[in-house]
Amino acid sequence: MLAPCLARQFTGGGYIRHKYKNMKQILNRLFDHQSLSRNEATEVMTNMAAGLYNEAQIAAFISVYLMRSIELDEIIGFRDALLSMAVKVDLSDFGIMDIVGTGGDGKNTFNISTAACFVVAGAGYKVAKHGNYGATSVSGSSNVLEYFGAKFTTDESVLKTSLDGSGFAYLHAPIFNPAMKHVAPVRKNLGVRTFFNVLGPLINPAQPKYQCLGVYNLKMMRLYSYIYQRLGAQYSIVHSLDGYDEISLTDTTKVVNNTGEFIFTPEELGFNKIEQQALWGGATVQDAAAIFLNVLENKASTAQRDAVIINAALAIQTRCPLKSIEDCKTEAMESLQSGSAINAFRKFIEIYN
Repeated sequence: MLAPCLARQFTGGGYIRHKYKNMKQILNRLFDHQSLSRNEATEVMTNMAAGLYNEAQIAAFISVYLMRSIELDEIIGFRDALLSMAVKVDLSDFGIMDIVGTGGDGKNTFNISTAACFVVAGAGYKVAKHGNYGATSVSGSSNVLEYFGAKFTTDESVLKTSLDGSGFAYLHAPIFNPAMKHVAPVRKNLGVRTFFNVLGPLINPAQPKYQCLGVYNLKMMRLYSYIYQRLGAQYSIVHSLDGYDEISLTDTTKVVNNTGEFIFTPEELGFNKIEQQALWGGATVQDAAAIFLNVLENKASTAQRDAVIINAALAIQTRCPLKSIEDCKTEAMESLQSGSAINAFRKFIEIYN
């Protein structure tokens, strides 16, 4: 049992007792192959967000989970803490969904899931994406949207206006989750995927009921499946077996959703297999942004277009599980070809400018 500490810290919700202030004791427990309970994990993350641990301690704590799997109670406890401290927004009237990858797959693809968001929005569905700057890739969703002039906001009225007008709202993680500011420099300096990559899709302050998630390995797929079952979400989780955290069409894809587990080859999904190089996002944000815009303007290569279409189709099917994947692909393609996708993007930029 960790010795209690009487130090207190004021938070938005009042005063809390920092029972687990001593990081040395926490690390000794974890190095001894012990796990944190859900409540312990919540308290440790709360203390971390309050700035009670220095960067070296945070780096050591993060490193533990690079060497062993994170437990279900630990990740949910971390999630509980961060959501309790996040900026609150209520978008429940819109039936929103999120389309996101965990990142950390090391593939440096262009912004496939972000492009898919606008295809889905153009098809008439509401998307509230929670995203950030790229940590292990050149261009994260925030990088590409900011490149086109989006000015991120926590103003709920702006988010609602954007959902009404474009079908898409963006929740930039750093301003919605200010508690992460003490962790951000450590993550950047480490430059590797950490359990915070796992947390990102779980701490969308809008808490979408519908979740379409890409993960970088099968272990993460199992973990998220357990988490979403515990949380009661309508979800689809995807992993391409060659390591992509989305349907890449470069290899066989595994999909787990509320009804079971499925394996699809690119051909079974109705596409030709593509080469990994075709999905590369370039060396700069400008490179990735050019590909992103080409996709939405329906001027991209066949491989780039197909990767976005199939991810958008799966998202639509997550929202409407009774629809066939073929029907969902048709909706996604119509969104691109009719100009609805690019119009959704342009309207979003207008509102967020």
